[in-house]
Amino acid sequence: MGPQEIIVAVAASFLILLLIGGGTIVASAKKEFAGHPKGLYVLFFAEMWERFSYYGMRALLIFYLTQHWLFNDEKASVIYGAYTALVYIAPVLGGYLADKYLGQRKAVLFGAVLLTCGHFLMAFEGDPTAGQANPMINVFWAALAFIIVGSGFLKANISVIVGQLYPRTDVRRDGAYTIFYMGINVGAAVGTIIAGYLGQTYGWAYGFGAAGIGMLLGLVVFVIFKPLLEGKGESSNPEALTRPYMGIKFEWFLYLVGLVAVAVTWWLVQNQAIVGSILGVFGAILVSYVIWQAIKIGGNDRDRIFAAIFLIIGSILFWALFEQAGSSLNLFTDRYVDRQGVEASLFQSINPIYIILLAPLFAGLWTWLGRRGLEPSAPAKFGLGLIQLGLGFLVLVWGAGAVGMENATPVLFIFLIYLLHTTGELCLSPVGLSAMNRLAPKHMASLIMGTWFFASATGNFVAGLIAAATGSEEASGEGAAKEVVLSVYDKIGWVSVAVGVGVIVVSPLIRRLMHLDTLRDDEELAGMSELGEPQAAGTNLTGETKA
Repeated sequence: MGPQEIIVAVAASFLILLLIGGGTIVASAKKEFAGHPKGLYVLFFAEMWERFSYYGMRALLIFYLTQHWLFNDEKASVIYGAYTALVYIAPVLGGYLADKYLGQRKAVLFGAVLLTCGHFLMAFEGDPTAGQANPMINVFWAALAFIIVGSGFLKANISVIVGQLYPRTDVRRDGAYTIFYMGINVGAAVGTIIAGYLGQTYGWAYGFGAAGIGMLLGLVVFVIFKPLLEGKGESSNPEALTRPYMGIKFEWFLYLVGLVAVAVTWWLVQNQAIVGSILGVFGAILVSYVIWQAIKIGGNDRDRIFAAIFLIIGSILFWALFEQAGSSLNLFTDRYVDRQGVEASLFQSINPIYIILLAPLFAGLWTWLGRRGLEPSAPAKFGLGLIQLGLGFLVLVWGAGAVGMENATPVLFIFLIYLLHTTGELCLSPVGLSAMNRLAPKHMASLIMGTWFFASATGNFVAGLIAAATGSEEASGEGAAKEVVLSVYDKIGWVSVAVGVGVIVVSPLIRRLMHLDTLRDDEELAGMSELGEPQAAGTNLTGETKA
């Protein structure tokens, strides 16, 4: 048995154990399991399988574009960037329809159906020798569109249901999200290993089919164990969903809106330049609107919003470089690394495995430092994240140069770049989410969080452009092509380190803009008002700031 077979056997055994564990949780007569509502574990398994399918497909996508559809590296990278950007834009539609009409549970269910269709459509590949002349390429574009819109309905809404299982003051909430976050990364790691191995060893249809089966399992779990959600995530206006609208029930009209979004996305994913224009125009409008609102509010909340915008802009650079993992770094691993017989797509599992191992350590580290007054501020953590991200690229460049351009890069340096990128991610991603929640005034919370995710979409699109720059069609010979990639990595590595240092230098100023000493919970503010005590400077009971 070779190393690949051992990896798959271990992963399959692990999945079986997870399924057995899930059955044990559900079969228990108690309302809770391990101190949490059973509904949390339903969401855990549903999200685990969704991430299994998404990351399993993502690990193969750049290879599918270059090896099956015969796009050159540059075009494939731009398509990949547009696809991942649209995945982060789509939750704007899915989240709005869920909040306003459908409720989170029905939105998640509809999203899961779309995702299942999309992943199974990916398994139809047609003539492998025809390239882009293959008429099945239209099915491929449709598959991407279904996955994008399905992610939009599922991605944010399933996380909202997690929070609804607990009262706002429940001390178990952070632990619940930690458990849920582990499900995301377990699914990402195992999906990458199984789908990636099957796709690159036995054929694309097997890999994408495995991703489809994973998503179908997630859908089944979510439907069968619906009662364990205790009625959470339902529509705030169920009567409106049953009313007739344009000859059909309004609920079905909303699903038709989702299908129209699939058709629009089918066109957008084929016209990547339009996606870039949309990101540029709407991004400028969104940031301008947030700044205008901040100026109107004034006071401490204005400063906090400016601090949030600073972090949001920094996150664009981070994701633009971090997301090389699925595109240019994936291709580099395939072509220029001594993989010792392991398929390149399997290396996409390293990041989620590192997160599973390191996330508890980082959480404990911040707590330990915080108790001693030594915890870095959120802006300083952002700077540390960018520095580690840049060092990851520089370590790979150094390692490749040390053995010579004509020799394969030792696989150790792939593990090192993913290690540094993961530690950088743990300094930035969860910290950023927490900062957006803390800094946004209550009436602007969704807007600020939407801006954060829009920045992620922009970063993913820019990642495609950077990856396109590593395309070496004009280079003559494998060594020259490798040098082109490493030259780009060297530049972006130093840029990331320099920006990270700059962020750390200005972090005391940004921290002052955050006014953490005047932050109050709504309950605390209400209590202070009842007692006749003065409120935090510049803040009224609604969370708005006085002019």
